[in-house]
Amino acid sequence: MNHMNLSRRSVLRYAAAGLAASPLLGQAQSAWPAKPVTLVVPFPAGGGTDAFARPLSAAFSRLTGKQMIIDNRGGAGGTLGASIAAKAAPDGYTLFMGAVHHTIAPSMYPKLDYDIEKDFVPLVLAASVPQVLVVNQKKIAENDFKSFLEMLRKSPGRLNYGSAGSGTSHHLAGELFKQQTKTFITHIPYRGAGPALQDLIAGNVDMMFDGLGSSSAHIKGGRIKAMMVASAKRNPAFPDVPCAAELGLPDYTVTTWYGVWAPKGTPADMQARAIDEIRKSILTDEAKAVWANQGAEFANLSQQQFGQFIGGEVKRWAQVVKLSGAKLD
Repeated sequence: MNHMNLSRRSVLRYAAAGLAASPLLGQAQSAWPAKPVTLVVPFPAGGGTDAFARPLSAAFSRLTGKQMIIDNRGGAGGTLGASIAAKAAPDGYTLFMGAVHHTIAPSMYPKLDYDIEKDFVPLVLAASVPQVLVVNQKKIAENDFKSFLEMLRKSPGRLNYGSAGSGTSHHLAGELFKQQTKTFITHIPYRGAGPALQDLIAGNVDMMFDGLGSSSAHIKGGRIKAMMVASAKRNPAFPDVPCAAELGLPDYTVTTWYGVWAPKGTPADMQARAIDEIRKSILTDEAKAVWANQGAEFANLSQQQFGQFIGGEVKRWAQVVKLSGAKLD
């Protein structure tokens, strides 16, 4: 069984099931938003979640005339911000932008004080991007993946990799890579992808398994080098970067996705309005350009399909955590 094809196939499967709008959209529409909306982002600025949250908030603010305020609450692999959002008043004015990491967390953090499936209402699956293996070129001289892999195998423990935190997809992508390539690289967890990327650029860590959303600008700017996209085909935004399948790793497919939730108890009419306005924001020309530039897709799932997708991801990641033997550092 291919346990590494974590998200893309699932996203497309649910999308193919039908793009019918949520039944909530047929209900009476409220005047929401009547005031600014806070979007809790559980990672620091500069990471993948933030890279999609900010253009989404800009488009939302322009379309609705009410500001969407980003509240970055990093820490504990994204679970600190999730805990804060889960306890927010369910009045429609606090939303949560989480990621694939939040379906991994139940398997990595046994004492979470919230449940991603029970304490939140799924709204919109906003973006899905493949992960990419990026390196600091001043620390790693090898220019192609084959010679890079040979160096890793000859020098176990020589290199380290940064992640957005223990239990994130960045962490597990690294553990799965080590497992499949029979290499050893030391894991260095951070409080988010942004700080990890800055340390990668500065040369304080050697490499990173990151979502294309946060790495794309740095790759294009020549600050870091992309060695491989963790997918079965090359990404249109980075046609010169080889994919895992062509490099002899056909089962190494890791996708990072980002979604928007509301606290449980948020009124149904406000959920419907939020879904409608978030979808419209993602489909603006400016947001679509950002998504394309970062190699991202918008699957446009219904609310029900997104909920089903989350349940499937929780189960799938539990299997991956067990197989990989990943543990909190």
